Amino acid sequence: MSHIQDHLHGLPAHFREPLPSYAHCPHEKPLLGETIPQCFQRIATATPEKEALVSIKQNRRFSYGELDRIVDQAAGSFYRLGIRKGDRVAIWSTNNYEWWVTQFATAKIGAILVNINPAYRTHELEYVLKESRAKALCLIESFKASNYVEMFYQICPEARQAEPGQIDSWRFPHLKDVIMIGKERHPGMFTRREFMEIGPQESDRASDPDDGALDIDDVINIQYTSGTTGFPKGVLLTHHNILNNAYFTALEMGMGPEDRLCVPVPFYHCFGMVLSNLVTLVSGATLVIPAPLFDPEATLAAVQQERCTILHGVPTMFIAELEHPSFKNYDLSSLRGGIMAGALCPIDTMRKVNALMHMEQVVIGYGQTECSPIATLTRPDAALEKRVSTVGTVAPHEELKVVDPATGRTVPRGRQGEICLRGYHVMRGYDNNPEATADAIDPQGWLHSGDLGVMEEDGYVKITGRLKEMVIRGGENLFPREVEEFLRGIASVYDVYVVGVPDKKYGEELLACIKLKPGVPAPTEAEWREMCKGKIAHVKIPRYWLTVDEFPMTVTGKIQKFKLAEWGANQLGLGALSATERGHNLPYAE
Repeated sequence: MSHIQDHLHGLPAHFREPLPSYAHCPHEKPLLGETIPQCFQRIATATPEKEALVSIKQNRRFSYGELDRIVDQAAGSFYRLGIRKGDRVAIWSTNNYEWWVTQFATAKIGAILVNINPAYRTHELEYVLKESRAKALCLIESFKASNYVEMFYQICPEARQAEPGQIDSWRFPHLKDVIMIGKERHPGMFTRREFMEIGPQESDRASDPDDGALDIDDVINIQYTSGTTGFPKGVLLTHHNILNNAYFTALEMGMGPEDRLCVPVPFYHCFGMVLSNLVTLVSGATLVIPAPLFDPEATLAAVQQERCTILHGVPTMFIAELEHPSFKNYDLSSLRGGIMAGALCPIDTMRKVNALMHMEQVVIGYGQTECSPIATLTRPDAALEKRVSTVGTVAPHEELKVVDPATGRTVPRGRQGEICLRGYHVMRGYDNNPEATADAIDPQGWLHSGDLGVMEEDGYVKITGRLKEMVIRGGENLFPREVEEFLRGIASVYDVYVVGVPDKKYGEELLACIKLKPGVPAPTEAEWREMCKGKIAHVKIPRYWLTVDEFPMTVTGKIQKFKLAEWGANQLGLGALSATERGHNLPYAE
């Protein structure tokens, strides 16, 4: 805080103007001015024998020196297939060491990695391959009930008759190469071995691509938004964006070469690719992959077996680990901290994570793909109350402000508004979508997050909801997050989400979708309202109540409220209303 603000805090309250909801975090360490391959080469050269990557289900271990050679080989293979700087290479896979290699091999030649959610099916896969204009696709054969090869053939039948490297599809005119992450041979696809043998051998290193042609501001990654509010858009991220976001996150966590990070979150998402893969790299630490997708017991076993010191996850992952029947059988004493993100953590869960999982230094992170992704962090020594009620303070070398959505003016601290972000971490824009980019980033360079929040007087930030989720009932602005927090305090409620559903008289009404604790009978609507009466404002008491078994979620554990609202309106027999009929006329509102 400045000397002027110190002076103002010494004055009586009636003499002080409230501080604006603006914060900037300077840092003693400067931003990194290197590309991802330059950083990788620096770490690998300094510590070639250090264990870098462990993939438990694949039974593979790699040192930094070994990965350096494998990445070189894979980069050369992509180059000889005709992949050049700026070309797009898509990957559709669960977590494995090949995903990691693909990330760094594409970065080495300046190709743009396109992350595809492994939960996608044919419709979404077709959309992403078309939108991204990918020249190559790396995919696994299958996982559990998902047959990725067959799904690909359904949308690209021409590949069945093509030789590897010669796909000619009217639907995907850019796509030529498909690389199978596995040993089995499939029409139109290179096997993993065949792909690696395309690259230059040890005696032929002079033909490798020149990574010196890369620039820190080159776009290196396209990540598709998770789809919590609609169809995904491709977020363009640069070396500078994601490498620095990883670097300063690692610094804030105190990570170093002695750390071993267990990663149950998916690599396709920023949490896995940036806050896990790149965080480990910039720290010179070891990355441990417990399983292809999240498995609570596999995660616990990996922590014990590999003596992991750091564990990441969303709150639902930590809850699943804590509630696993075999939890007490695992020794987690090596853990000290990690990142919990994606949603606020219930206070009881945080206490258990601190005490039972030995993660006293766990931090809460907030952000979004569009900001690489971290915008705020709690510090490892932050008080428990701050870690469960806030998302921390603005991250190093970043700016954050809270503005009035109607006027765009910065609001005083303590007042709700839209969170806006500015700095090195803000995306280049949305791929091939200048209109959406202009809607998200204003002329002053501020990224409008669409999240509603409050900056407290000490600079800590609370997330209070989504601007698009704001419900307008008869001209009254209602924020579902406030209602949810009250309802979660009712003893019979396991979890709850509140959404807006159409109403011809008021525009919208509130619907509470509730998951009850096991064995609890469902109350009637009248009983629910009675529980709320006199405790929250009458206008905030939901008109409709539905009991659910599960909530629609993304792979990363985020609730898809737009799907919940559609389902609820259908269950209640309510028709859809236009945005105008609902009264939504604020910027960024649907």
